Amino acid sequence: MFLGSDEVDDLAEPADYVAAVRDGYRQVGEGAPAEPRTALFGEDPPGMLTSYSAILPETGGMGGYTYTAGFGASDAWFLTPLFDAESGEPLAILDGASTNPYKTGAAGAVAVDELARADADTVAVIGSGPQARGQLATTATVREFETGRVYSPTREHREAYAAEMSDRTGIDVTAVGSAAAAVDGADVVITATTADEPVVASEDLDPGTHVTAMGQYHPGKRELDTETIRRATYVPDLRARATQDAGSFLAAVEAGVVSEDHVHAELGEVVAGERPGRTSPDELTVFDSGGTGIETVAAATMLYERAVARDRGTPLSVSPASEALTGR
Repeated sequence: MFLGSDEVDDLAEPADYVAAVRDGYRQVGEGAPAEPRTALFGEDPPGMLTSYSAILPETGGMGGYTYTAGFGASDAWFLTPLFDAESGEPLAILDGASTNPYKTGAAGAVAVDELARADADTVAVIGSGPQARGQLATTATVREFETGRVYSPTREHREAYAAEMSDRTGIDVTAVGSAAAAVDGADVVITATTADEPVVASEDLDPGTHVTAMGQYHPGKRELDTETIRRATYVPDLRARATQDAGSFLAAVEAGVVSEDHVHAELGEVVAGERPGRTSPDELTVFDSGGTGIETVAAATMLYERAVARDRGTPLSVSPASEALTGR
């Protein structure tokens, strides 16, 4: 079937995404397959075509994401093909745009739950767009934050974000005039930007802080400086992605402050208990999130099952190869 955004928008709350995505990462930590993105870049017109995938056998789904951004329309389209992990049969194609901030945010929330201090009560967000909303909405379900601060360059945007997210999460979120002011004393820092250069300085991060950096997945772009990576217990979503398109990590390697074996663990390994997460209250931890098929398949399977239960979706006909692949 095809499931449009309007057919899945009301099927899950942020906590539901977090639970589904947590279980997906556990499965990958125990050996289920997932690969980082493949990205192809067009030049005229400029744009990106990207895809990534995962198999979650216990969830019962496999598939991933295929999306375009830029090109002539200067827009983006997100499609999620979902297959049955046991039979291999196609289940659905989902319009993934509206759910994207929540499934991506859920990965960040799982990392906060595993890596942030248990007593974390102050959160800082750098960025005020859709991803920043999704990150805070989901992360608010794993810690009892009392206060939050947000910074983005446009005053009207950060003030609107503070008002909206205070109402949605119950956290007292205030807009501040700089990234340094936002992260000052914060227990959890979330970067959700489109910046090419670091938006947070290591000197502004207190010992014991957790940072989720999710805005960039390009080898030449980064949200964190090299000193932050050097100090950190560094956990990416997938180990293979760290050396492929994790710009903050690659810049630190290039600068010679860390080597490729600085990767502490994949998030799934921590969730599965294969590797430790935070081991001391003064530890600086970083989760580098670039987007994977893990959260995509986990969320899509949950939404598909709930849509079926509510008799939603438009049927599609797809012929198996045994019938259609004849060469005649």
